[in-house]
Amino acid sequence: MTTTTYGQPAATVEPSRPLGAAILAVLIGIVGFLYAVAGALVAALGGLGYFDIHNFLPISVSYSTLVIGIVILIIGLIILGVAVGLWDQRLWALVLAIIFFGAIFVTDVIAGNLLSLGAIISLLLVIYLIAVHRHFT
Repeated sequence: MTTTTYGQPAATVEPSRPLGAAILAVLIGIVGFLYAVAGALVAALGGLGYFDIHNFLPISVSYSTLVIGIVILIIGLIILGVAVGLWDQRLWALVLAIIFFGAIFVTDVIAGNLLSLGAIISLLLVIYLIAVHRHFT
């Protein structure tokens, strides 16, 4: 603990968590959890032979349902990691979130959906995350 010149303990200031970043971390965490659960179910049911994802895809896929489920599970765990990183105010998670939402915006623009709700929300999230970057370490 550091002291001031008057002998009083100096307050340690921790960066405050922006409310929007906290809400975004929780929402991303929910999405990550749902991806992880879905991936685990697809992998388990596909591995046991109860579920064939090929019937639900419009194209033929040469990979097994088990592999697709494992990939979805890994994506879900990565999304959960980013959510935890945003909650803990980690700079790497902020960068990944900005890249992700920026990619969604660019994809919408390329598809000609510049004024779609998804494009507008993605752009606003990128702007917001850049604006609160000073809270992340």
